[in-house]
Amino acid sequence: MTAAVALGCVTATPHTAYATSATKAVNATSTMGTANEPNPGAALSLGAAANFAVLAGTTVAGTGATVVTGEVGVSPGSTTAGFPPGIVAGAVYLDDPVAEQAQDDLGAAYASAAMRPGTASLRPQLGGTTVLPGVYNSISGAFQINGELTLDAQGNPNALFVFRTPSLITAPASTVRLANGAQACNVIWQVGGAATLGAGSRFAGSVLALTSITAASGATVHGRLLSRAGTVNLDGATVTRSACAGVPQRRTTTKLGAFCDPASPGNLALVATVTSSGPVPPVGPVEFFANGVRQDQFPSDSAGHAKLIISKITPRTHEFVAAFAGTNRLEPSTSPVLSVVVGPEGICPAPPAPPAAPAAAGDAGANAGASPSGKKRDRTVITYPPNDRPFTARKRDRNRHHHARPGNHRRPR
Repeated sequence: MTAAVALGCVTATPHTAYATSATKAVNATSTMGTANEPNPGAALSLGAAANFAVLAGTTVAGTGATVVTGEVGVSPGSTTAGFPPGIVAGAVYLDDPVAEQAQDDLGAAYASAAMRPGTASLRPQLGGTTVLPGVYNSISGAFQINGELTLDAQGNPNALFVFRTPSLITAPASTVRLANGAQACNVIWQVGGAATLGAGSRFAGSVLALTSITAASGATVHGRLLSRAGTVNLDGATVTRSACAGVPQRRTTTKLGAFCDPASPGNLALVATVTSSGPVPPVGPVEFFANGVRQDQFPSDSAGHAKLIISKITPRTHEFVAAFAGTNRLEPSTSPVLSVVVGPEGICPAPPAPPAAPAAAGDAGANAGASPSGKKRDRTVITYPPNDRPFTARKRDRNRHHHARPGNHRRPR
């Protein structure tokens, strides 16, 4: 499905956190279900808060190219900042009954995590270790991740990991890695104060913090950032809400391409392609964003394609994103940012004018292949599908495969 959208826009982008080896702990298993359960391995329900990728008590503030896939809520506060240029691929709830209920359920989940019997106490530095399912306290001070932390579910996709700490700090470029069936939806970080995720880190799990949460530039979160009473600050971070998958076939991937479509001369076609790892057809709503501003939403077809036509594109660098909202059978996913440079001549050349009346003898050779201005017309046509060929931003690139014939032509520049 397509729609034409006039564009004269502003900016947006995505980015990543993970873990490994030595701490052996006792097993504990779960299936995400009831709160206030004394069994350390029993399911821990987030209630209505599970629908949110980001939830704050006072405000959600984004800077730079922030991308959030999932719902965003604030209560009892009522403000967000930095969206756009930041992108929210989901609903936003500000101090309304939905956000209030999510905060109530977050409080219950926080209390449930706090009251469970502990499996063991760990050293504050989790980097360079492997942890098995269980409920863990820090021996002293805040949990930190410097390097890689591996969470090993030992083949049990319902394995529960709970980390309880007065504060949480992950170093730049650190990683929480999920191994042997571990799922981000079953990883809980209960933080008594603030949590800080370092720049370029790759993080997994749901952070349940009493005060503020900060995700620095380039941090990627697969899970949730949920603050009871503070602010959630996102500095060019990417947050994707995790969902427990009974089978891994629920996962999806979204990619975005830009093409000059002959069906709409002079306009740019954005084509999102959604794929899933299982047999479920990737049919569902796809939202398109340009420079942080939501443009429109269309359902993908049975092949996972959704298409948006962009018209009136101003000269500048534009950044496009497509987000698959997910269904009750498929997880959401967001494409990487696609940057398209538009120069003064526009992005997609209009088709050639119809042939003129036959020229007088002697003029035909001089005028062949020339436009009224005397310049040779560029007849390049880029299509999608069936002869799909991705958009190339620079006009000079269009001739790079035309090889000069010896003695007849100069090498193209």
